[in-house]
Amino acid sequence: MSKTKNKKYVSMLAEESAPETESSEQEESLQQWDRISESGSVITQGGRHTIHCLTIIGQIEGHTALPSQNKTTKYEHVIPQLVAIEEEPKIEGLLILLNTVGGDVEAGLAIAEVVAGMKKPTVSLVLGGGHSIGVPLAVAAKHSFIARSASMTIHPVRMNGLMLGVPQTLEYFQRMQERITQFVTQNSSISPERFYELSMNTQELVMDVGSVLDGPAAVNEGLIDSLGSLSDAIDCLYQMIDDAKAPPKKRKGKNKTSG
Repeated sequence: MSKTKNKKYVSMLAEESAPETESSEQEESLQQWDRISESGSVITQGGRHTIHCLTIIGQIEGHTALPSQNKTTKYEHVIPQLVAIEEEPKIEGLLILLNTVGGDVEAGLAIAEVVAGMKKPTVSLVLGGGHSIGVPLAVAAKHSFIARSASMTIHPVRMNGLMLGVPQTLEYFQRMQERITQFVTQNSSISPERFYELSMNTQELVMDVGSVLDGPAAVNEGLIDSLGSLSDAIDCLYQMIDDAKAPPKKRKGKNKTSG
């Protein structure tokens, strides 16, 4: 085949493959937007690192399905996503955006335990509110942020539905509260005594027991690590990824001298 014919053939192939490449990119973009609308999560690849952004919003749905008009985060959807993020080598870090009113205690703790057990860098950012079981979810990340305008409500465990007025019920509530307190205090800088004191405060909420902390107060109490915005959270996550990739520093041994 002559050079002229060869050039024409190559150009024809390029023209034929270009629409396919463009259509595949458009299809991938549409699939990404579908993932955002369905699960509230997206993988970002335009920055310095590839990170997965996961949103936890509305009410944490547990074993019982909530009404369709409720904004919910379903734990049976989130946990498999977290496993996939941990096992996907292309994803370098996880950013969690929270705006939740709380919800099912055991479902929330299950998600929080999975996040806390991940090896990859994780950063959380509380926007709007991180109330009730949203508190363990916020502190489960390796570094937590809260917006200055956001707030967090700390209160004792509550239960809806039929309850038996027996000592075992009170003991069950106490043991569940201890599980939450232990998880929060192990993953933040607040002491168990202070967390219990904030939970049992009777002077702040009109119709409930507990405390509401705004962004600066949550940081001052040691519940959240830092005040910050989205850019602060992403910068922190990037830095954690860089640190994780950096080769370990060799320790310099002392030079032995012979006498």
